[in-house]
Amino acid sequence: MNTTLAVLIIYLGILAGLAIWSRRETHTLSGYYLAGKKLPFWVVAFSTNATGESGWLLLGLSGMGYLVGTQAYWVVVGEIVGIGLSWWIVSRRLKAFGDKTDSITVPDVLSAKFEDKWHLIRGVAVLIILVMVTTYVTAQMVATGKAFDNFLGWEYETGVIVGAVFIIAYTFVGGYKAVSYTDVVQGVLMLLGLIAVPLAAIIATGGLGEVRASLAQQDPALLDMFAFGSTPAWIGIASFLAIGLPFLGVPQLLIRYMSARDDGEIRKARIMSMIVLFIFTFGAVTAGVAGRALYPGLDDPEAIFPVISSNLFPPIIAGMLLVVVLSAIMSTVDSLLLLASSSAVRDTYQKIMGSEESDERLSNYGKLITIVIGVLAVVLGVQEPRVIFHFVLASWSGLGSAFGPAVIGILYYSRITWYGVLSGVLGGFTVNVIWLVWFKANYHGLYEAIPGFIAGLVLTFGVSALTSKKAA
Repeated sequence: MNTTLAVLIIYLGILAGLAIWSRRETHTLSGYYLAGKKLPFWVVAFSTNATGESGWLLLGLSGMGYLVGTQAYWVVVGEIVGIGLSWWIVSRRLKAFGDKTDSITVPDVLSAKFEDKWHLIRGVAVLIILVMVTTYVTAQMVATGKAFDNFLGWEYETGVIVGAVFIIAYTFVGGYKAVSYTDVVQGVLMLLGLIAVPLAAIIATGGLGEVRASLAQQDPALLDMFAFGSTPAWIGIASFLAIGLPFLGVPQLLIRYMSARDDGEIRKARIMSMIVLFIFTFGAVTAGVAGRALYPGLDDPEAIFPVISSNLFPPIIAGMLLVVVLSAIMSTVDSLLLLASSSAVRDTYQKIMGSEESDERLSNYGKLITIVIGVLAVVLGVQEPRVIFHFVLASWSGLGSAFGPAVIGILYYSRITWYGVLSGVLGGFTVNVIWLVWFKANYHGLYEAIPGFIAGLVLTFGVSALTSKKAA
């Protein structure tokens, strides 16, 4: 048997074991979607990072490092600032608010303060989540196909299907607890891989001096963090920094805070999370930059991590590095499947449609919805492959722009109103999409999260101020 394949089979066996161990928590909605809100800090920290990064980290971000060189380090700065703000501004207040209001989902949080007989806030939030999660998961399926193609030589479509089957299966069986504990395993593997691969590439090139010399010969701009070509440097830097902005609002991360055992666990988790995320992002960009020096001229920059892994390591280590890539993908897809499932079952069927069925029956419906959404993403993923970096960023910014400003308003503004939350969610998302589709190309690629998030903040606070005065 191929050594790489053998390592993969052992890894998938470990995930299956964790899913079976976790299944006793899946008989209630809170258990299936939040592991009963009992997770320790180290699980919350690793789960937050592993979920937030996905195949975008190992394939997309390393590919961006390969493509633009040291400019990609601005993404590292942006992500560290973004996750730091999320932990310090949002996490503890959201945990307390979620416990007080018995919230399980982010739409629960958004609508908890208001009498909303038409369920408009919840309905709009669910629609945005389902659309964005479908595109997000599809991008991860693309990453799965690329990983199997580069490591094992499988057909792209076969890789998508095989990867999806295992992700859907352990999410179906074990729910959020299985997802969170597998995130720890996957996060540790990602951490090791993102230390080993860039180091191997630098050593194989002959050291940092040789890396710099090779890049200077190919294109001196690769060594200049301020060289954005025809794009004004401030726009390029702002766009890369703003990649960290959606950390304040993407629902798949916010529910990590809600799942913590208590406030003390969150305090401990945030330091660990920031250290690990720095290693993740810095390692990914460095792998791409050093890989450009070692393997110039790749047709697909997003293949650089698998290329380094396959060429510089023995088969058993290459197998483990395939597992690292799949870990990054799986740790995000499973969380997104649960997010979409909770939106369909908890927010739509139980809250909007008013179902009074038992928690156990509803959790079973959630498991079935997990399968349906996973299959839909596979169908979309086996189509023509897309560029993972930009495809994920579009989904990431859409979720962050929709929910970040509204969540901040809920947690910090005492005069927040139903009108402010609804307009902030709708406006942030709409401006984000409009900018992406019609304006981004004409404004040097300014990242859509910037106008989207600003619009969401202005509308959330501005409309709340106007309508609270009117109500008074």
